[in-house]
Amino acid sequence: MERYFIRRGKRVTVDEIEGVVALELETDGQRARSASPTDFGQLAASGAERAFDLSADEAAAFEDANWVFVKPAPQVKAMASRSETPPGIRKQGKVVRNSDGRICVLTDELVVQLDPEISREEARAKLRDMGLEVVRDLKFAANMFEARTVDGVDAIDKALTLVENGDVTLAEPSLVQSIARRLRPTDPEYSQQWQWSNDGSGGGIAGADVSVEAAWDQTMGAGVKVAVIDNGFDADHPDLAAGVSAQSGYFDRRSDFHIGTAGMPDEAHGTFCAGMAGARQGNGQGGCGAAPECDLMLIATLNDQVGTQASLARAVAYAADPTLEDDNAEAGDGADIISCSLGPSSSAKWAMEAALEAAIDFAVRRGRGGLGCAVFWAVSNGNVEIRHDEVCSDTRTIAIGRSTRSDTENNSGYGPELDFLAPGVSVYNTNSGGSYRTWTGTSFATPCAAGVGALGLAVNADLTADQLRQMMRDTCDKIGGVTYDANAHHSDYGHGRINAERLVTAANSAAGARHDTKNSCGE
Repeated sequence: MERYFIRRGKRVTVDEIEGVVALELETDGQRARSASPTDFGQLAASGAERAFDLSADEAAAFEDANWVFVKPAPQVKAMASRSETPPGIRKQGKVVRNSDGRICVLTDELVVQLDPEISREEARAKLRDMGLEVVRDLKFAANMFEARTVDGVDAIDKALTLVENGDVTLAEPSLVQSIARRLRPTDPEYSQQWQWSNDGSGGGIAGADVSVEAAWDQTMGAGVKVAVIDNGFDADHPDLAAGVSAQSGYFDRRSDFHIGTAGMPDEAHGTFCAGMAGARQGNGQGGCGAAPECDLMLIATLNDQVGTQASLARAVAYAADPTLEDDNAEAGDGADIISCSLGPSSSAKWAMEAALEAAIDFAVRRGRGGLGCAVFWAVSNGNVEIRHDEVCSDTRTIAIGRSTRSDTENNSGYGPELDFLAPGVSVYNTNSGGSYRTWTGTSFATPCAAGVGALGLAVNADLTADQLRQMMRDTCDKIGGVTYDANAHHSDYGHGRINAERLVTAANSAAGARHDTKNSCGE
């Protein structure tokens, strides 16, 4: 059944899969379910009687997050008609295929924004009058809230009613979806960090690295805070722990935020990403990251890769301004750089919702006291057009692809939206359990680039987010033996492969030029 709503000012059509419901099973606090899925009906997303297509990655992610899809038993249907939730079920919803082709769950939750001229208290009162219960304020945008319906109407129908209200500027259903980690793992082959110093071994080309050793002669990133957003981290890893900042934290399964790393979920993917950005140097442990003296702000969100974009949005906004989630934080506690390697792993298609757009805009415009946080985001690992990904193709995010030890691109997302490449094929860094491994993915090219960006800010803290981005583009090496266009860009290579030495030199020169100008003006 075709349905529609308005997302970011445009009509969006989704296909509701009739006769199927999605159920989030209660757990004992870990992953043990309090009931069997078959207690509620016939499984609909597996076996010969499958009611719809679900990729293996999506199916595994939903299952790990305790979501099941069933053709409901009569008693479940009856309760649903009365807007009641069966015992043993935490949340339920309808199953829809989103505009980007992926399966999502439509519940009673949505994101609503009211006229910013209305006070927050008046806005809350108006929402109550509209039949909504406020779940939480989304403090990174004026009068934006996560809310749920209280009248048994699902979020799509409610959103369509709300957009007719003159006080409402947007109303979008908050679809539960799989937002996977962007990686394409390979078996470990090499145990050297060629990304930092490539001597040509292992079939590579000498010098096909990010020239970071020369940059380290000037800075190792001290004083710069890099936020890494992922599903979880081994925050006690011996090559990370010394750099983990006090503002690190995590969202639990109910989307409540917890400050600190106690109880933080431990995931290998996030641990590797954190290591690429800022694993420590000179401590006798493993290798190191691009900015081994930066502060690492680890933010775990979207447990088991399943959740709403509103939770991801809160993570981005919190990175820029921790006071949004932590009353004890101060405005200056936010990150300087944000790195995120989350997104659909098997497709370039990803529809961005208003909450995530607002959070990215908040970070880029208001982070770092108005200078803006540079937001680095991993493109798809598939050889697909970035334009279909509304997050990476957004002009406010920095889109990163992956390069090899031979200075070639490696079939990641392509197009005019690609900013540049960074090493991301068979790179070596930190792994959960205090160990190390070799891994491949744009997921790891992105924190590599973010760490290099941190080196640039370490020598010139006055650079805006846009200036840093442009400087990183301008100082790329033109690799691949291809012809770059008049804007020094190539569809597969972006502006080239990043070069830390050239970036730090340029950032230093810009800082020096500004200093000289100030002195001459003062004489």
